[in-house]
Amino acid sequence: MTELSTHQHGGLNRGRHVSIVGGGIGGLTCALAFARSGARVDVHEQAPEIGEVGAGIQITPNGARVFEALGLDGAAVEAASIKSKAVLPMDGLTGRQITRFDLTSLDGPAYRFYHRASLIGLLLDACRDAGVVIHLGSKITVDEVDGDLVVGAEGIHSQTRALLNGLQEPFFTGQVAWRAMVDAPDADAVARIWMAPNRHVVTYPLKGGLLNIVAVLERQQWAPEGWAHPDDAGNLRHVFRDGAPELKGILSKVDEVHLWGLFRHPVAEQWHNDTVAILGDAAHPTLPFLAQGANMAIEDAFVLSRCCDEAADIASALATYQADRKPRVSRAIDAANANARNYHLSGIRRGLSHTALKIIGKTAPNAFLNRMDWLYGCDVTTDRR
Repeated sequence: MTELSTHQHGGLNRGRHVSIVGGGIGGLTCALAFARSGARVDVHEQAPEIGEVGAGIQITPNGARVFEALGLDGAAVEAASIKSKAVLPMDGLTGRQITRFDLTSLDGPAYRFYHRASLIGLLLDACRDAGVVIHLGSKITVDEVDGDLVVGAEGIHSQTRALLNGLQEPFFTGQVAWRAMVDAPDADAVARIWMAPNRHVVTYPLKGGLLNIVAVLERQQWAPEGWAHPDDAGNLRHVFRDGAPELKGILSKVDEVHLWGLFRHPVAEQWHNDTVAILGDAAHPTLPFLAQGANMAIEDAFVLSRCCDEAADIASALATYQADRKPRVSRAIDAANANARNYHLSGIRRGLSHTALKIIGKTAPNAFLNRMDWLYGCDVTTDRR
């Protein structure tokens, strides 16, 4: 068990009652952080059981540092995940590897691939061990629960966000995404980004001999938001019918696929009132082009707990929390939006971009990681940035 960070031994949170609405990754991390610092914590989850749809998730070093600070067992983490070796940008039409960004030299904990269900299971076990009370089938809103602090962690359709900010309509980005998993027992421990004009596919392995697939297409035909909308796998294969043989081989194995529309939500103007706060997608949904949605929620959870642990007045703690987090999550969202454009280049710009990536990979192999240090190198358990 990793040694807990200083504030996790208990400060002003000791004896406080914290109620969290939403039992996803952000909500459970928040519950664990408050429980570790001495609070009495209840989690209200509307589903009859806490689980997760079949999909992968990438936990980058900035998120993993929070897990270490909260004492998540290293052996359990190792058993539930795969340590990533590299990110490989690929030409999605020819199958050529453009360059390689080595992830093994990152400072701090490893960059890991998890099945979401495995990560949820780890967090759920840790929460229960820490004394968190989980209420399943609890279809309740933040104004119906008690607590010195109530946290809305209900994701993109957060009623708590609406309570604090009013209803805000997101807009369709003109992009849709498919998610799927296929058997791939021999897949190597890398993430591949298969880039093609107006579309791309990301693949990476998961424990159990699986390969996680997320494919994105620019199109005008609208699709609903959310991950639970089944689609015909033939539609996915048709979009990449001119793709590299290896990519088409992967997609040929897809039996079950889900489609969702990608919508852009503004970062919430107000993350709190005197006794209620929001975190993660409830506060700042992001597009899936930087693998930071869950990691930002994990960081939020720790910072929210710490701010409350250091302040006698909850209202002032929540103001500090928003001021601390909003600039960072806004930067991450901007970076994700930029990747959405860079992955889908066509024509001359595509050729120039691929050539530049090759040159950077050969002449300055650490340039990519140096450029990402603001993201991966941040440690919210010790930093105030």
